Amino acid sequence: MDMAFVLTSFVTLFVVIDPIGMAPIFVALTQGMNPAQRRRVAARACAMAVGILTLFALFGDQVLGFAGISMPAFRIAGGILLFLTALEMLFERRSKRREGQADDPQHDDPSVFPLAIPLIAGPGAIATIILLVGERPDVLGTITVIGVMAAVITMVFTLFQAAPLFERLLGKTGITVVTRLLGMLLAALAVQFIVDGASTALRQLLM
Repeated sequence: MDMAFVLTSFVTLFVVIDPIGMAPIFVALTQGMNPAQRRRVAARACAMAVGILTLFALFGDQVLGFAGISMPAFRIAGGILLFLTALEMLFERRSKRREGQADDPQHDDPSVFPLAIPLIAGPGAIATIILLVGERPDVLGTITVIGVMAAVITMVFTLFQAAPLFERLLGKTGITVVTRLLGMLLAALAVQFIVDGASTALRQLLM
């Protein structure tokens, strides 16, 4: 197993899914619920997100082929999308957008919407999972990406359970600092995706 690929996959998915930034939103969405209800909502949301991202990990390449999109083009587009996400994290627009998506009084059970979709398994996470599988398109690579994704979402579930304590310990300022640090890291990873996609496309044109 390529540990560098495992580490890259973990860091990328962790930053994109952002378990730390999700914790205070989960608290806001589940206000008034008892611990058992919160646990059920968290479990349903995380299970749904794992299912959605696994589906794209297994069949995302076929979907791209059907749409006539090459993997280098998707890497470049995905890198741009991740870079925009990084900018939102750096300038605090991402949390405001997520809070806006979460603010829907019509949904008493927020597990499917907005928690699973679009907060956990959003466009950025879907693009990332397809990009990572494209980096290692063999069976072991796909299993590795799915395993890493499941580990990250397990961390999301764990932080959901500890969200009230976590929020009190870090405070709003601490969460902002962590989010901006993760945004810087994501920006660098996004640029790497764009460079890789452009270089692959250039090689294909020259062949």
